[in-house]
Amino acid sequence: MTEVFVLRIGHRPERDQRVTTHVGLTARALGARGMYLASRDSGIVSSIRDVVSRWGGDFLIQDEISWKKCIREWKKSGGVVVHLTMYGERLPHHEDTLRQKDRILVVVGAEKVPGEIFGLADYNIAVTGQPHSEISSLAVFLDRLFLGRELESDFPGAHIRIIPSSDGKMTEEL
Repeated sequence: MTEVFVLRIGHRPERDQRVTTHVGLTARALGARGMYLASRDSGIVSSIRDVVSRWGGDFLIQDEISWKKCIREWKKSGGVVVHLTMYGERLPHHEDTLRQKDRILVVVGAEKVPGEIFGLADYNIAVTGQPHSEISSLAVFLDRLFLGRELESDFPGAHIRIIPSSDGKMTEEL
């Protein structure tokens, strides 16, 4: 299975905490192995680590990452870089090719993304050509990449899990 990490760039701590946290939670829940945050925000790191400790799995979260260095090192190690942008090529045109890759770094922007990202990325991919959120883009991308298999994932080391129910909220302490 393809190993995926997310690189969150353009995060503004005073404004983007909730959205960036949700980018990390979405990445974790839908099969990514970790998230690099190109900003300093110990609150997000702490929040996501808390979720991992309670809900299980092996998810790396690291802040204060230089996005340029991260991309260069990722590519140097043989991984590919996918920049999610509504200005990119349509996802269905590249799904099969991307599934063949061993390691993918998914770049997800917050504020206006530096134009340099378009040139550094191996793929500039659009989930849709309409305005939408980076959270939805990441969710659709991961689901299409993993063919929905991530929806049945187990998270080793969990202390709590949800028991599927059609009429209420049920959890189980493990």
